[in-house]
Amino acid sequence: MNTENRNDLGLKDTGAGCACCATASTPETADAATAAVTADVLVTGMTCSHCVSSVTEELSAIDGVEGVSVDLNAGGASRVTIRSSTAIPAAAVEAAVEEAGYAVAGSPS
Repeated sequence: MNTENRNDLGLKDTGAGCACCATASTPETADAATAAVTADVLVTGMTCSHCVSSVTEELSAIDGVEGVSVDLNAGGASRVTIRSSTAIPAAAVEAAVEEAGYAVAGSPS
């Protein structure tokens, strides 16, 4: 096989740090001050993506909330996961959900 006339394809070794090929490197220890806090609540009344958007928008407006994800259970209790930099008071979560037009049914067991 003639290797002298090969075209360089620009491919990188997997150890080169390419995001799509290399393994992710994470710090060995997480700083307690920057560790995210997660909380799950059950919310009733949501039936569609618009409902999810409304709840997500209201919860995201709470100081300290970094992310919201919803596992929609149309017509039932949907699991809402809130990621924040500090613990969010349950009353603030409930008020935000009610502002969006829905109700907190409690925490999943």
